[in-house]
Amino acid sequence: MRIYKYIHSCLLIEEGEDKILFDPGIFSFLEGKVHPEAFKDVTIIIITHQHPDHVDISALKDIVVRSGASVVTNTEGKKALEKENIATTVFEEGSYQTKNFTIRALAAQHEKILSSTLPQNTAYIINDTFLNPGDSFASHLSNLKGIKVLALPVMAPWNTELAVAQFAEMMTPQMVIPVHDGYAKDFFLKQRYENYGKYFSPLGIKFQPMTLPGDVVDITMRS
Repeated sequence: MRIYKYIHSCLLIEEGEDKILFDPGIFSFLEGKVHPEAFKDVTIIIITHQHPDHVDISALKDIVVRSGASVVTNTEGKKALEKENIATTVFEEGSYQTKNFTIRALAAQHEKILSSTLPQNTAYIINDTFLNPGDSFASHLSNLKGIKVLALPVMAPWNTELAVAQFAEMMTPQMVIPVHDGYAKDFFLKQRYENYGKYFSPLGIKFQPMTLPGDVVDITMRS
């Protein structure tokens, strides 16, 4: 399995001909460093929740037209996307099987933000190897403690370095892929990555820097 990062929380998971695209949001396309045609052969697009940094409507429409991919999200996401004439399948609990992927979904509350309401957030697990929690540090995700790879939101208005470290320590993954950092300057990102790497290494957690659009890491699947 290969995992690519395309700025912020936009991740591409590849296994054979199957390609899952997570959260193609506005920060991925804003500066022209990533273009929708890069995802012309994705098979499934998963949206963890309805925030613009996780779903760019214009880019999503373009990707769907180019790829013919099915769009998967939760109930709230379906309602929002269908208003934009984007056909959507609800998948917010249970298991979903493709040729090369077993995808599991479970509710995971979005972290508190400066709003009276929180978006419905769904966490997704790929092949019992990779966890994308969306924007959640929910305590019940500890049921997945020891998962091989964790997409870890390392920057956000709703979190701190201490909260990031606490969640990662609770989850104790073998590897962390940093996400939710698309608005940071390169020099600051480099500094934070180095700091996290030094902190997690003694805990037996590999922090995998992914700085440039299309950076990739190969993952050996669990037997």
